[in-house]
Amino acid sequence: MRLKSRHPASQIFVVKKKTPNPNPTERFIYREFGASENSEALQRGVPDLPPNQQSPRVETSSKGRKGKTVTIIRGFQASPDTLTDLLKKLKNLCGAGGTLKDNELEIQGDHKQRIIEHLQQLGYKAKGSGG
Repeated sequence: MRLKSRHPASQIFVVKKKTPNPNPTERFIYREFGASENSEALQRGVPDLPPNQQSPRVETSSKGRKGKTVTIIRGFQASPDTLTDLLKKLKNLCGAGGTLKDNELEIQGDHKQRIIEHLQQLGYKAKGSGG
């Protein structure tokens, strides 16, 4: 079924075609890798290195946060589950909130020294970065 409507401002005819979609969950135009059932093959594996082979960098930053200071820990080579567990430990240690963004841990507030000491106790080769 075709519907014609006339746009008043530009005098252009717009043709709309109504077709029912038999499966509304699969709305794609182009798919490069075939069926979506094989999604495990598309995920990259992250090597979960032991702490003594990792050297995370700890820095404080307030850019883009309306003057609020956060402590950022980057440089981990671990799975998201490992980072989530470590984030929970660090939030409890500092008594502050935090989040995991793009393999970087963010802890609210300036806790640089406390985090470096705790990471070194866990076996990481943690170093301070920045001022």
